[in-house]
This record gives sequence, C-alpha cells and structure tokens, in this order.
Amino acid sequence: MRRFGSFVVVVMLIALPLMFLSCEKEPTTTEPSATASSTTGTLQAPLAKTGDWSVFAAGLNNPRGLKFGPDGDLYVAEGGLGGTNPSQGQCDQVIGPVGPYTWGMNSRISKISPAGTRTTVVDFLPSSQTQPIPTPLVSGVADVAFVGNTLYAIFAGAGCSHGFPNVPNGIIRVNANGSWDLIADLSAYQQANHVAQPEEEDFEPDGTWYSMENVRGDLYAVEPNHGEMVRVTTSGQVSRVIDFSAKYGHIVPTAMTYHGNFFVGNLRTFPVVAGSSNIYKVTPSGQSQVWATGFTTVVGVAIDQQRRIYVLENTSVSAPGPVPGTGRIVRVLDSGKKEVIATGLTVPTAMTFGPDGKLYVSNIGFGPGALGGGQIVRVDVK
Repeated sequence: MRRFGSFVVVVMLIALPLMFLSCEKEPTTTEPSATASSTTGTLQAPLAKTGDWSVFAAGLNNPRGLKFGPDGDLYVAEGGLGGTNPSQGQCDQVIGPVGPYTWGMNSRISKISPAGTRTTVVDFLPSSQTQPIPTPLVSGVADVAFVGNTLYAIFAGAGCSHGFPNVPNGIIRVNANGSWDLIADLSAYQQANHVAQPEEEDFEPDGTWYSMENVRGDLYAVEPNHGEMVRVTTSGQVSRVIDFSAKYGHIVPTAMTYHGNFFVGNLRTFPVVAGSSNIYKVTPSGQSQVWATGFTTVVGVAIDQQRRIYVLENTSVSAPGPVPGTGRIVRVLDSGKKEVIATGLTVPTAMTFGPDGKLYVSNIGFGPGALGGGQIVRVDVK
C-alpha cells in the first residue's frame, strides 16, 4: 500500500480515508528543560475541554502557517482553492491516484486585525490540487515570516509537478504594494541536492514545504516530503541544515520553533499510530537528537515565556487518516509531564503565540470544509 508523507502533501494524498465535510522576540539561548526520557509517560487529565477555545476569525480557504507581524496583526497563509490547469507532458508528475496535480492562481496571504477582521495582503498566488480521491485536496502558500518589517512566504503547492511549469516552489518577498518577488527557488534546490533516503513511493519532485521561521535575519524552512531543514538568506542563498532522512528515515518533519535550538515535530506516515511522533532538538549547526516522544501527527510547535513547549496534534487517535474533532494541544512541563490544554480541534494545521500570550491555531486547515470554512481559533493558555 502506498505510504503517505508530508502533511501539506499528505493531507492531500489521504483523501481516501478522509470522509468529512507554526510580535516575536529575539530568542535567548536558554532552552526548555524537558528531556526525551521524561516525556514518555501517560498524559494527565485534560485541562481544557472542547469548548474552552473560541473562533477568532473565519472565512479562510485552507489556512496554514501564521505569524504576528510588527503591526500587531495576524498574517495567515491560505492554501487557496486549487484549479483545473494541467502540466502533463512538461515534467515528471506525481504518480496516481494522487497525481497528476492541476493548478489555479487563488492562494493568498491574509492579515487579521485584533478585532478579527480579515483583509488580503497579497492574492493570486499558486494553488494546486490532487485528483478527486474522492475529493481534491489543496495546497498553496504554506507559511509566512517577517524579517524586520518585510513579509516573506513559502510555497508548498507550486512547481511543475504540482502543475506550475513556470512557478517553482520557493520563498517570496512581499512588497508594500502587494506584488512579490521570488528570492529562492527551492524546487531547483531540491532537485539538485537529494536527501540520503528519499521515499520513492511518497515523492514530490518539487517538495512540499511546511513551516518557516526567522532566526536572526535568516529564514529556516522544513520540508516534510524529502525530509530536511534548510537555511535561506534574504539574498536567496540556500544551504542544508539537516537531512532528517539520513538519520531517522521517512519521519515526515513538519512544524518547528526556535529557542536557542530548533524544536521540530514530525507527522509520520499514515495510518495514524497514536504516540508515534516525536519532537527533535536540532542545533543551528545541524546536530540532532530526539527530545520528546509520545505525540501524534505533530503539525505545530510553540514555546511560551516560561520555556514550556506546546505541541499541536492534527489527530490524537490511531486511525487510517486524520479524524475531525480529535486535534488537540499538549503542553510539556519542565518536569517532562504532559498536559492536554485544548481538545476538539478539527484538522488543525499550525499555531503561533500572539503578543497577548494566547495561542492562535489554524483550524479546519484542509479538506472540503476548509474551502471558506477555515478558521483561526484562539486558545487562552493558563
């Protein structure tokens, strides 16, 4: 059976079992103190029930990565609506039944005011979709990040294998007038720099970038399908930080955060096996170790001012694929114990802390219900 990997792609690839309608301060070098051996115990009783979070904004199309900007507004990458334009005959295609992909120009970046009002920052960005299995699933802009006052975004749904022969997956710089410039061609980078252990049955020639962070003026991005993290300068120079596949195999790394070191969560392949995902600590030089274990389908990682790590799980139960209503947020204490602080999320895809100390989560982040039904929910962290 075909095994599915990277989440932006994997969530598009797993439509068969889907029957349902990650202002920042400069980080310090002090890191969370939990250890891998101390986080394998059973979970404590949930501290928050399903209704203990509220909808902050709605009307989004496949919401993915999100960050607060220097203006205090929340910027959200939206995967878009996909399209029907093909690129067959022009390049290697993703194999069926998922491929070939088709495309449209309807992904966008939105900003949401503190009152929850959405406005468009940049529109008409690449959005691609799978074949209908049983319904097409969509990817586009994957995440956003600021360097100073300048907004950057990373594509997951572009490149010829996703239908776009002339628009690669890469990082763009957004200009004040809403136009954009490609600063790094990540499709070309991955095609020229193969990882040690690519998964042949779950391979995207152009990659499926998931999360991006600014660390001291450079952009760091994680790609789940090939399994790597790269560093990209604002002038477009790309270098590999770590090849996860070389040490860990096809673990499907997705979300990350930074606090002296990188803390990276992984999705793993489907079917979902509860407790099979980890948090990995990665140094800026690329050394890595398993830092915490016992998570499920990790799609978001964040750290609060008390150095406690928060882990967003897309699905928290064993199942053939994502299960709506089982997304949750788990907090790891300094002692290594875990606390469930929010439950009842539906296929969430990313989260970030706001300047108010609350968590903001992209909810209903993929699937049919995400076409106009995507949300940002706000979680009061206590």
